[in-house]
Amino acid sequence: MANADVSSLLLTGFDAFGETRETGHAANPSWLAARLLDGEEIGGRKVVAARLPTVFGTAWETLERLIEQHRPALILCVGLAGGRSALSIERVAINLMDARIPDNAGHQPKDEPIVSGAPAAYFSSLPVRNMLQAVVAAGLPAELSQSAGTFVCNHVFYRLMHRLANDPALASTRGGFVHVPFLPEQGSPSLALASVVQGLRILLASAVADGQPVR
Repeated sequence: MANADVSSLLLTGFDAFGETRETGHAANPSWLAARLLDGEEIGGRKVVAARLPTVFGTAWETLERLIEQHRPALILCVGLAGGRSALSIERVAINLMDARIPDNAGHQPKDEPIVSGAPAAYFSSLPVRNMLQAVVAAGLPAELSQSAGTFVCNHVFYRLMHRLANDPALASTRGGFVHVPFLPEQGSPSLALASVVQGLRILLASAVADGQPVR
């Protein structure tokens, strides 16, 4: 695999899952926001947006193909966390699958490692503290989160960081994860789509501007 393409930023969201999939608001704000940034230039780099399926295993396989195709310098995965009121910048991914609900293929793993024999956790390699400060300075709600959960979001986050930690060809590629709230029409607490898009734009710009992780 060739070295990372410094002109590319890979931004992913998920399809609808769980209760939102079964209602009249069957959309995932993580993907709705990500796709609105597709093709935009941020910090001199082009955003490539893609949607991942909310399915254990398949989500990572999809992301892995995207990494091979685009060879991005930076990867930011985005997911939905209903019940949160702010953009949640995730610090750590843990090596655990423990699904409260089935994924979109009906899988519901319990107490299983994501990668057998691998480290218990990985930190994001993005400058999470600086990213937080940039979003807050813009007047948007944001927080650092110590848990990405144990569902498909965490699964993708962990597999991403595991790959980045073990593939020399990706030594200069950085990655991380952010959770976003419901949209107003989906429940409360919530955040308007325009604010989610603005927040993701700021997060990417901050990550590009600061090449070193700050935990």
